[in-house]
Amino acid sequence: MSSNINLIDSFQEFKEFKNIDRPTVITVLEEVFRSMIRKRFGTDENVDVIVNPDNGDLEIWRTRVVMEDGFSEDDDLEIELAEAHQYDPDLEVGDDYIEQITLESFGRRAILAARQTLVSKVLELEKDEVFKKYKDREGELVIGEVYQIWKKEILVLDEDGNELLLPKTEQIPADYFKKGDSIRAVVHKVDMMNSNPKIIISRTAPEFLQRLFELEVPEIFDGLITIKKIVREPGERAKVAVESYDDRIDPVGACVGMKGSRIHGIVRELRNENIDVINFTTNSSLYITRALSPARITSIKIDEENKTAAVYLKPDQVSLAIGRGGHNIKLAGKLTGYEIDVYRENDEVEEDVDIEEFSDEIDSWIIDELKRVGLDSAKSVLALSHEELVRRTDLEEDTIQEIVRILASEFE
Repeated sequence: MSSNINLIDSFQEFKEFKNIDRPTVITVLEEVFRSMIRKRFGTDENVDVIVNPDNGDLEIWRTRVVMEDGFSEDDDLEIELAEAHQYDPDLEVGDDYIEQITLESFGRRAILAARQTLVSKVLELEKDEVFKKYKDREGELVIGEVYQIWKKEILVLDEDGNELLLPKTEQIPADYFKKGDSIRAVVHKVDMMNSNPKIIISRTAPEFLQRLFELEVPEIFDGLITIKKIVREPGERAKVAVESYDDRIDPVGACVGMKGSRIHGIVRELRNENIDVINFTTNSSLYITRALSPARITSIKIDEENKTAAVYLKPDQVSLAIGRGGHNIKLAGKLTGYEIDVYRENDEVEEDVDIEEFSDEIDSWIIDELKRVGLDSAKSVLALSHEELVRRTDLEEDTIQEIVRILASEFE
């Protein structure tokens, strides 16, 4: 029975380590054995295969109809009376002759082939199980161990030894890992490549930040606070819009925690990424104002049709609104859905006028003189004092006064 034991031991090994459910295991084993039976007997219609997945016991029973001598047309389905009497003298024509088929009767070569088929099918099933498991977990947080580090990606193993890939493009720029380090990420994309599951994980996806908030903020996990939207420049800045359905809960305060206790852990995980948590609102003007935090806005003009917003700030607030590398205003635009333009509060909004436009009121030789010293627009002239204009040009002071009067009237 050694051949029998070898095949069943293979089954026990894969059943133990591959996490395949019992009904599936039985189905696979039956198919392997039935394939062996078809090769040997030509059919498995009259064969019962009984597998006990708990202890590895296997029984194969073959049933043939007893026929009168000389009348059997298919020896795989029928047996003649004389041959049947060799095994059971009490059998009569029309009875079923049932015999047990042992594994060793198939021969060593057939058993080795069956074992290889079993290994192959189990591996295929395992790959399918891993694919289904992670396909259903897209967007969920996973924890793994760094197994190997390459130039363009990191190989991570989960608790079951499944391979996960963290590409360089899905890593935070400041990420640094060594072999054996524990790593947290979200399942980003799951595909089947050449019959092998390819599981891509990410630390730059907005979902990663959302899962971290769910871990750190019980109110989010419980559904008392909802994250409406997250936008990120990984490793630099993130903006998170939150809303509470309970008036007694301050969503921003709950997310930040006492003295920043809740958000500090998230910031550390994201390699000191700046995180702005803001109250979500359907009021576009207020939403944009909050989104441009920490800058203080003076006024906003919104064009709803074109989804643009002109934001006016005091000069010292402009750099805050734009942020380092333009990240703040870029993320604010993504968060609110508006294209945001920033203006200093005291910026002139009137357009300048070319000096040639005043040719009907100012003599051409005077216009030529102004242009000779680089004064080719109305504002460039008005920006200088009378004394400076007289000094730069060969014009009389009375002429200069008249020119300034004409030009200034254009902007009144």
